[in-house]
Amino acid sequence: MLKLFKIVAILEGISYLALFSNMLFIKPTNFELYHTLLYPIGMSHGVLFIGYLILAALLKNSMKWSYKTFGIILVASLIPFGTFYIEHKYLKNV
Repeated sequence: MLKLFKIVAILEGISYLALFSNMLFIKPTNFELYHTLLYPIGMSHGVLFIGYLILAALLKNSMKWSYKTFGIILVASLIPFGTFYIEHKYLKNV
């Protein structure tokens, strides 16, 4: 399950960056394309975000994460590049 969490963390980070890229770069230049891409990118990011949170909660006890570590892992899902940091620091040996 830890390997699945690592994959979801990376995919969630990529989808977050894709969502931001769509908003920052495509929206000002091509609003129609932005609106077309918003739903599939947003939906995939939402599913991956919820999966990340659920998997983190399930792994908390088996990985013996402290509340501080668990909090850092949860907050990292809200920050761009945060899940990549978590993958590098906490899941590197998987």
